[in-house]
Amino acid sequence: MKVRPLRAHYWRPGCDYSAAVARLVEPYVRDGDIVVVSEKAISTAKGNLADESRLSPRLTARLLAGFWTRIIWGYFLGILCHFKPSTIRHLRSYPQKEGAKHKELVLRRAGLLQAMKYGSEGGIDLSNLPYSYAALPLEKPAEEAKRILDAIFARTGRKPVVVISDTDSTFSFGSFHFTSRPGPLKGIHYFPGPFLFMLGRALRIKERATPLAVAGSKLSTEMALRVAERAHHARGYGAGRTVWEVSNRYGAKPFEVTWQMLEVARHYPVVLVRPG
Repeated sequence: MKVRPLRAHYWRPGCDYSAAVARLVEPYVRDGDIVVVSEKAISTAKGNLADESRLSPRLTARLLAGFWTRIIWGYFLGILCHFKPSTIRHLRSYPQKEGAKHKELVLRRAGLLQAMKYGSEGGIDLSNLPYSYAALPLEKPAEEAKRILDAIFARTGRKPVVVISDTDSTFSFGSFHFTSRPGPLKGIHYFPGPFLFMLGRALRIKERATPLAVAGSKLSTEMALRVAERAHHARGYGAGRTVWEVSNRYGAKPFEVTWQMLEVARHYPVVLVRPG
């Protein structure tokens, strides 16, 4: 595969993301190319966000942010899952107040099993977002992929394949693919909660980014996973991999990062993949 990440300005809410993708790929795209678009970038552009500062966490959310994340993940499960030392440190100092509000959002949107994960719970993501905003998962990613495909064809006359992907992990044991991320592409088995994630990480099972939807032509599950993973590595992490990395980059506290700060970083919401 030949992979070309395409840099774009930060997509704020209200951005016409389908037109933006079409403009980005216009100089390069050919029939049969695969255009991989970040789900979070689309959610942000659509305003598919939740403001966690407005939430009042209940006892369950406070326990999940405190004892469960700081102690169980920070001292036991994180080590079992072979997390990096920096991730372990961040888990052990997980912010009580803001973290409880985040867990409250996950409890309301995705339920207890998802809230027991350490991050990206239920497809809800905080990284590369300002203030207390969280990006929610797309309700109909297949429709979004088709909308982007139509915009590319209208602008270029080309017929690529469009894939929407998320960085959440899919594990592959031979031809059996499983994830704890809700709503994966058909052929990937969904299991809620952290348990199979922990199993996959503990046993170092093959781990890749998760494709959510394909439009334009059928791709095998294996091919979609390969493409999503290649795009994930080519895209990078924008202003940072996690809330902590972003805040450290700008010398701001978590949840005090602004739109203007995020716009300074290089963002690659679209990756063009050309199968060899």
